[in-house]
Amino acid sequence: MHTLMIICAGLVLFAILAVAARLVPAFRPHYFIVFAALWLLASCLNLWVGVVHAGYSFMYELPFFLIVFLVPVIIAHLIKKKYL
Repeated sequence: MHTLMIICAGLVLFAILAVAARLVPAFRPHYFIVFAALWLLASCLNLWVGVVHAGYSFMYELPFFLIVFLVPVIIAHLIKKKYL
């Protein structure tokens, strides 16, 4: 459940940046890179919390990190490619 909520948060972040790109044309060429960088930072923070505070091992958390990072980025890339 936590993983699904984090993935949804990534998609919300992408939606916010996509709207900002529509409102500010100068931001349009860079919004996907900004999204990917911010989402990488948030995903790393989620990994760190899982290892340090929840007590999971790094190797246990690594597949979840990849899912949490890659699913929103791939969906965002497909949306960007098709609609924006």
